[in-house]
Amino acid sequence: MVEDLFAKGMEEMRRHFGAEADAHIEKLKSISPEFAKINVEFPFGELYTRDVLDEKTRELCTIAALTVEGHCLPELKLHALGALNCGATREEVVEVIIQMIAYCGFPAATNALVVVKEAFEELDRGK
Repeated sequence: MVEDLFAKGMEEMRRHFGAEADAHIEKLKSISPEFAKINVEFPFGELYTRDVLDEKTRELCTIAALTVEGHCLPELKLHALGALNCGATREEVVEVIIQMIAYCGFPAATNALVVVKEAFEELDRGK
């Protein structure tokens, strides 16, 4: 069953992040295989596959949370691409960050906006 949860989580990650999912998990595996396993199974095998919220809403919620955290910029970049892959528009991603100014302040929101811009530029270049 545990292997099924990992496979389920990887399938969900690939739907959100495409090939970046495998690269991200391989990077984590090279540091800690157990951490990589948990990173796939819990959020993507259990949470992201629940059927109450759609994928787009989940990604926009994640963008909000990572923006407010203020120090999760690599993850924010990945989830910005995930949100686009799940049907969000660039305008919606940016609007979520603007909304978070009230909760995290301008410095964290500015950092989030800069990272999201990088994600958009990478997408435009086909990277």
